[in-house]
Amino acid sequence: MMPDKMPVRVAIAERVLQLAWKDPQIVVVTSDARGSAAIEKFFETFPDRSIETGIAEQTATGISAGLAFSNKKVFLFGPACFYSARSLEQVKNDIAYSGANVKIIAVSGGVSYGPLGSTHHSLHDVAVYRAIPNIAVILPSDAYQAAAMVDQIAEMNQPVYVRTGRNPVPFVYSSENDSFKFGKGNVLKEGKDIAIFATGEVVWHALEAAKILTSSGINATVVDLPCVKPLDEDLVLQIARATKRILVAEEHSIHGGLGEAICSLLCRSHPVPVEIIAFPDEYPVTGNQSQVYSHYGLDFAGIAKRAQEFLRRY
Repeated sequence: MMPDKMPVRVAIAERVLQLAWKDPQIVVVTSDARGSAAIEKFFETFPDRSIETGIAEQTATGISAGLAFSNKKVFLFGPACFYSARSLEQVKNDIAYSGANVKIIAVSGGVSYGPLGSTHHSLHDVAVYRAIPNIAVILPSDAYQAAAMVDQIAEMNQPVYVRTGRNPVPFVYSSENDSFKFGKGNVLKEGKDIAIFATGEVVWHALEAAKILTSSGINATVVDLPCVKPLDEDLVLQIARATKRILVAEEHSIHGGLGEAICSLLCRSHPVPVEIIAFPDEYPVTGNQSQVYSHYGLDFAGIAKRAQEFLRRY
């Protein structure tokens, strides 16, 4: 029997291990990120296809690029906070600029490290990676979608940045079927009054917020956009034309994330009112992930409240 929630990072690691039995070109590189039992199992099962660099993200990035140019399919596991800062030059030059076939699995992203504070948070990573050419940016919303994503990106010969959280996440999907298609979003619920776009682990909260809104007579469309880059522009425009009001919820800085990507598209193609729920231009308060979500209105109650306030203004 499946649990009602599961860490996304665990689902990714388990699927990489499964694929590795069939594909001898798959290798794993980590920088002190073997906490997942599936990654440890990979090291035990395929020791000649496993590299642990320790706390040396720049080194891990360079090794991964070199392996990729030796015709390996590289999955690089490490903390998102370090792969969006400490090793960014190596990612930009060794992986993205060079077109190395490396999938960066950036774990414990957003504020999922909780009490470790801002040094271990990664709330700028989407903005940074959106601005680097030749690398995709994906935030899976649950374990099913994450597993389906691994199947697809493993066969893509291009760099990808995947940001996951650390903690168990409720399931958004009932199976892997139709949960992920590269570059596409999924409409999870349809409504005419407002559209809520979300990505990553905030998607479940967006769905729960829609239930609250329904109880108050507001019908919301909920859209999961796992691919922030490339963005499903056709779907965003379709939904904007239908609902005429957009709310974006994301575990990221207010600057440079999914919200600004959507705003840029709509300003160019179909201007409508947009509200973004994200982290303001400050270092977040300290607490566990759920406490931080609640403080900034990123949980389902906060999203529902902001949606109601937004609709009163527009």
